[in-house]
Amino acid sequence: MVDLDNVFFNISAFVAGLFVLEFGADKFIDHTAKVASRLRVPPTLIALLTAGAEWEELVVVVASISQHQSPLALGNILGSSISNILGAFSLGLIFAPASITFDKSAKIYTSVLLGLTTFFTAFILFFEPLGRIGGGLLVLTFILYFISIAWAIYKGIVEPPEPESDSDSDSDPDSSDDSESESDTESSIPLKKSSQQLSRANSHSRSHSSSTTTLIHDSTSPPTTDTKTDIEAGSPLLKAPTNSILPTHPENDTLPDDMFDEITLSNVQTMTGAKKGHSTPYHLAHLLLGFLALSLSGYILSHTVSSLATAFSLSSTILGTTLLSLATTLPEKMVSIMSSRRGENSIMIANTAGSNIFLVTLCAGVLFLSGDLASLKGAVTLFEVGSMWVSSLILFGIVMMGGKRWMGYVLFAAYLAFIVLEFTADRR
Repeated sequence: MVDLDNVFFNISAFVAGLFVLEFGADKFIDHTAKVASRLRVPPTLIALLTAGAEWEELVVVVASISQHQSPLALGNILGSSISNILGAFSLGLIFAPASITFDKSAKIYTSVLLGLTTFFTAFILFFEPLGRIGGGLLVLTFILYFISIAWAIYKGIVEPPEPESDSDSDSDPDSSDDSESESDTESSIPLKKSSQQLSRANSHSRSHSSSTTTLIHDSTSPPTTDTKTDIEAGSPLLKAPTNSILPTHPENDTLPDDMFDEITLSNVQTMTGAKKGHSTPYHLAHLLLGFLALSLSGYILSHTVSSLATAFSLSSTILGTTLLSLATTLPEKMVSIMSSRRGENSIMIANTAGSNIFLVTLCAGVLFLSGDLASLKGAVTLFEVGSMWVSSLILFGIVMMGGKRWMGYVLFAAYLAFIVLEFTADRR
């Protein structure tokens, strides 16, 4: 009989682990980019390391291996690959304001994904006895992919993957101040020049002007005689409040171009007392905090899912391909919806294709290098492996032909059917 108290506890711990996972992933990715930029790492490599890289999935795989739950890790890899396409990408098509036409870079990414998914599928079905050698080949494949894509971006063949649009909003508020202070120090804003030049402009219309007027002065000091004379003469440039930096003027009064100057924003920040960005040790500490949160969440999720599988007498692979993969890909689903509504199709493709490439190469390679090979034999079925490959083929076809809303509905219905078939196959 099922122990309801144990089941409710594991479900609660699973939900709490999801919050820890989201927090750790945001911290880790956001501060990885900041530390890399401080260390002068090329922006291309930063984009490849942060956009579409499923670091949280890798942590879940490692945690599952450490708890001797290798089938759970393999099920999570296959289920997340399917969920990223049939679940997340389909929502992007559904919420798109119009039909989507994908660019050259998107077609290259999906072509690479289809090739790597075919290689991984063939490895599981025919070359799984290779074991550790196959795992090494998968890790080597990821390294070659990383280098080749970086080279293609450097040569301008493809565009670099853009980071997820919600990473900045979910990160800590201090990080936005840091990025603004770093990126904006080189920019400048136009401000009006001193009142000495303004008074010279007005001297052409007033022959009795004898001295330079001051537009910006302390509000406690009384106006000078020349200022009073200018105000009585109806000078429009001196009607602004005395504590205003940018004086107002009527619509008919236009200033020549030489009346403007540029001062750097750093001077404005110095005058206004704006705080400077955080130091590199600060970002390193938050990067470590994000890694620890990821590690903790991976342990919680893998342990609770394996406990639930035991309680309901289910295969851990089933819960890995359904419950665990559905939960860990929730951020991808939100990113697909947001980027699609904003028309940022490149983010949606980078999020989908990049995530799956990371899963079927590095995550799978680590699993077969250090996992329990005996328990992996027969852990997944032809239906699950075929669903992963067919979903990659469908993604490739949609990107090549163009995406439409009805395709999204079909894909999402297929994802629901996949989940139902997983639970009704009676794999106990």
